Amino acid sequence: MAEKTTTDVEKRGSTGALVTEQGRTTIADSVVSKIAGIAAREVAGVHDLGGGAARTVSAIRERIPGASVDRSQGVAVEVGERQTAIDIDLVADYGVAIADLSAAVRRNVITAVERMTGLEVTEVNLTVHDVFLDEPDERDDDRHVE
Repeated sequence: MAEKTTTDVEKRGSTGALVTEQGRTTIADSVVSKIAGIAAREVAGVHDLGGGAARTVSAIRERIPGASVDRSQGVAVEVGERQTAIDIDLVADYGVAIADLSAAVRRNVITAVERMTGLEVTEVNLTVHDVFLDEPDERDDDRHVE
């Protein structure tokens, strides 16, 4: 009787293998990017995801009644049969150590994606586009001067 071998994906995830004798499970890029986006936003110190243009479009979308929030904004993924690579663009809160923030985001994203999909995350690349300063807008003060 031939001995069955177990792949790394089968060993790691409680979700089991994505390719079995009974069939194949394909996970869409949008699923992985949504999971990664939600996991990245959960980390304290992440103000927002996306570069300047993406955040502008998101701000406009938020003002439209009934419009949904794009959970995958600022996230790009490449999904293969058993592995995925993830790129995340983010804005950090001022005062947060960016190296520590990067490590926390990577850890949370890898844990969430591997647990939920069974895919091995080969890399999580982060680009910090901006630092958010929580200051009142000085222009608002000028408008109230009589």
